[in-house]
Amino acid sequence: MVTRLLLLADTHLPKRARDLPAEVWRAVEEADVVVHAGDWADVGLLDELEARSARLLACWGNNDHGELRERLPEVARAELEGVRLGVVHETGQAKGREERMAAAYADLDVLVFGHSHIPWDTVAPTGLRLLNPGSPTDRRRQPHCTYMTASVADGELSDVTLHRLPPRA
Repeated sequence: MVTRLLLLADTHLPKRARDLPAEVWRAVEEADVVVHAGDWADVGLLDELEARSARLLACWGNNDHGELRERLPEVARAELEGVRLGVVHETGQAKGREERMAAAYADLDVLVFGHSHIPWDTVAPTGLRLLNPGSPTDRRRQPHCTYMTASVADGELSDVTLHRLPPRA
């Protein structure tokens, strides 16, 4: 069986956008699991993703407080089709990230993270895959707002794709 993933982070609703782009909502409907790496900023999106997602795996970020921290863990984990996946918001500076995260999350195959709004896809020497989908609503200094999709099956992560969103009108 193939499980389709949608990877999101740093949505910052409603400060950075009123809503997720329509393309992202279509991806939510197509995904078997939506992974959100924090910085929701408002509990309304959490409620909506819980209602519209087949399954949600999510954590809180540094801009999330109150009910978001009450309802979400700092680190969320799940085994999907034999792949041990975790999601956390912050991983620290880019330099040395692979080694630090491999030591901190030795029990994982894939770690999804956010915070920087910078897409990231690397593999630590231990084999840990690190993925940051960027942000679908706040590109900061990046050329595009982004999100990722991927698949898991038979203990393997595949089809990791970074999606660039068109500029908002």
